[in-house]
Amino acid sequence: MEDVIIVGGGPVGLLLACELKLAGADPLVLESADGEARRTRSLGLRSLNARTVQSLALRGLVEPVERAQQEMLGGLSGPARDDVVGLMLEVLRKGGIRGHFAGMPLLEPAGGAEYLMLKQDRLEEILAERAVAMGVRIRQGRAVTDVTQDGSAATATLAGGQVVRGAYLVGCDGGRSVVRKRAGFAFDGTPPTMTGRTAVAELADPSLVTSSLRGPGGLVNLSLVPGEIATIEFDGGPGDRDAPMTAAELQASLRRVTGLEVVVERVETGIRYGDNTRHAETYRKGRVLLAGDAAHVHSPIGGQGLNLGMQDAFNLGWRLGLVVRGAAPESLLDGYTAERHPVAARVLRNARAQVALMRPGAQVEALREVLGEVIGLREGRRYFAGMMDGTAIDYAPGAAEPLVGRFVPDLRLTGTAGVAELLRDGRGLLIGFAQAGAGQAGTARAGGGQAGAGEAGAGQAGTARAGGGQAGAGEAGAGQAGTARAGGGQAGAALAGHRDRVRAAWAEPGGGVSAGVGTAGPGGGLGGAGAWLVRPDGYVAWAGEPGEAAEALTTWFGPPAVR
Repeated sequence: MEDVIIVGGGPVGLLLACELKLAGADPLVLESADGEARRTRSLGLRSLNARTVQSLALRGLVEPVERAQQEMLGGLSGPARDDVVGLMLEVLRKGGIRGHFAGMPLLEPAGGAEYLMLKQDRLEEILAERAVAMGVRIRQGRAVTDVTQDGSAATATLAGGQVVRGAYLVGCDGGRSVVRKRAGFAFDGTPPTMTGRTAVAELADPSLVTSSLRGPGGLVNLSLVPGEIATIEFDGGPGDRDAPMTAAELQASLRRVTGLEVVVERVETGIRYGDNTRHAETYRKGRVLLAGDAAHVHSPIGGQGLNLGMQDAFNLGWRLGLVVRGAAPESLLDGYTAERHPVAARVLRNARAQVALMRPGAQVEALREVLGEVIGLREGRRYFAGMMDGTAIDYAPGAAEPLVGRFVPDLRLTGTAGVAELLRDGRGLLIGFAQAGAGQAGTARAGGGQAGAGEAGAGQAGTARAGGGQAGAGEAGAGQAGTARAGGGQAGAALAGHRDRVRAAWAEPGGGVSAGVGTAGPGGGLGGAGAWLVRPDGYVAWAGEPGEAAEALTTWFGPPAVR
């Protein structure tokens, strides 16, 4: 029997497979299409927002994605563009954009924005390469037609009649998910009000059409990808999404949207989509779970769907991996729906709002002007950027400590490795903080003691301990040996039975934040706790005193191992 069956080999399914493998499970990915079919469907560009980029950094995946973006941008040719897409390209090259809201750019004046764009098939190649390198089994041409479950397993039936059983099954098979339908998940929402078309097409006079968000009948977009063109009309939604797109159909749409006599000579391939907006009531029913578009669908305007699904994978992977290997109870999976469902609900709300703001008409134009003024304000830009780039996600709103439930900042740690490097192997992280005190510029708090005794003298401001020790980590590697010293650290004692799932580190005195992963809390503060427990997906699960970490470790990572 398989550990976990993943139905769907797109970005969400592949990323989830990598996360499960990292957590100690052995997933099997079943994808209905072959590689060529997936490339044919991969039209347009996909954006990766700041939170997704920060999450990928935890796994060392930002660099290949950045290279793919540079290859794409380097391959662009032709004269400079002065349309809205040309503006986006210019600010993308400069790192000056954090996304957009209904086509209104969310700019980062200082540059350095974490925002990447590439074609989906290229992203899939990168994730598939990582998955295969980790030993993940990916089977293409395996269409799942039915899903059942009993008290001990979930079963996938394939088109050829074969049956595959697994301890758990996750549907990552898109908006028309077979898994969701066959497993009986409720999927309520609102029907489509718009029709989008994207095609690889040849125009008789390409100079006649320029990208515009505010055409008389909708919007038109000449993609950065050569030969691709897209239209959106607010006409009640697409009919047959699977019928081949003809030149006549695309030509008629272009003429309605632009008001010009556009001639389409040829369509190589094309897709249709709408703003059907629906949300699964829960993401888990027994041994069957949902992630990505299988759990939530909405308009592609705003570029949030891929990011939403990838964050599902990051949130679920470590949990399900711990449960499958028997290290944590099944109740750990309850947090997946509890945390991710509200995030998706907010995305669906703002996606509906963006569709409304894209409609033609004087009233909508006036509303866009007013909203544009709000976005131009510093706090307005911060609010909308945080909503669109994922950095406003808070899994524990109202927590006493400002960072609990939020993504970990890139603290300066003792030794050579940073937060991202220490989370790379998929374990959690217990971070102890040094505190300035009378005559000693930073002894860490561990029930009033020094969480690592063995300091090399009071003049060393909380630098850790012989061998670069870190809150009783017991690690040797990444430059941070970290053995717990005799009489030192209740944190080390608490970690004793969890070292297979959690490692430890010391923050430098003052807990300063370096450039990179994550952000501070809503008010910019780090709080006053003596230690943080960071989950494998980079979110702070708990903050308190190191000597009180035992309960949190058990809650988030299962009971201590018996040795």
